[in-house]
Amino acid sequence: MSLLDETVEIPRRTMTLFFVIDTSGSMAGSKIGAVNDAVVNVLPMLEEISAENPDAEIKVAALEFSTTCSWLYSEPKPANEFVWQDVQANALTSMGAACKELASKLSRSGFMKSASGSFAPAIILLSDGAPTDDFESGLATLKQNSWFKAAIKVAIAIGDDADKNVLTKFTGTNEAVFTVHNIDALKQIIRVVAVTSSQIGSKSSTAGDTTKQEQVIAEVKSVVDNIGGAEVASAPATTASYDEWD
Repeated sequence: MSLLDETVEIPRRTMTLFFVIDTSGSMAGSKIGAVNDAVVNVLPMLEEISAENPDAEIKVAALEFSTTCSWLYSEPKPANEFVWQDVQANALTSMGAACKELASKLSRSGFMKSASGSFAPAIILLSDGAPTDDFESGLATLKQNSWFKAAIKVAIAIGDDADKNVLTKFTGTNEAVFTVHNIDALKQIIRVVAVTSSQIGSKSSTAGDTTKQEQVIAEVKSVVDNIGGAEVASAPATTASYDEWD
């Protein structure tokens, strides 16, 4: 047998997509129902992106936070193995604790231990309110994390009551905060952000000097105008609320 007859499978790197989901009491009902439905429906899309990508395997991790916070699985799972478990909404909004928990897993001893190496992760934060704990302390801890610094960070503000200033502090720019005002917009934005972040985050290189986060922001902004009830948080505020969650 010649060397040309031998094939060596080169291991792909890993790109982990993190969902960080507010499951406090104000999310109860249609909001949390829409989140559950959206993630279930986007998982097959992530599986397809992963299967067709020669550079990286896409894995998924999900952290829910209310009074406490917990991971849906003890480690990230490949998109084709991640079975969504519906989350329920109740109690408070411990976003600071969620930041510290996320920081603890963004490490080689945590969730970033792929043998073949990892791309910087993509992190999607969803919230409809304001933190009820020490958010600033938690975020300060998270901002010291090198993986977080390099990550694609996008936040979805669910409704007019979402604290966009807090979400902007998390993402680093209000351009990466997208507001939704109804169930359909929430589902569509989750899908667009998850798919776009996975496609761009799992690439081997970026376009020139543009960061992957900037690429994701540009892609998502290009479709937001076509989604009724969705807007970029940095856009001029409307004169009246038009949340519709019933």
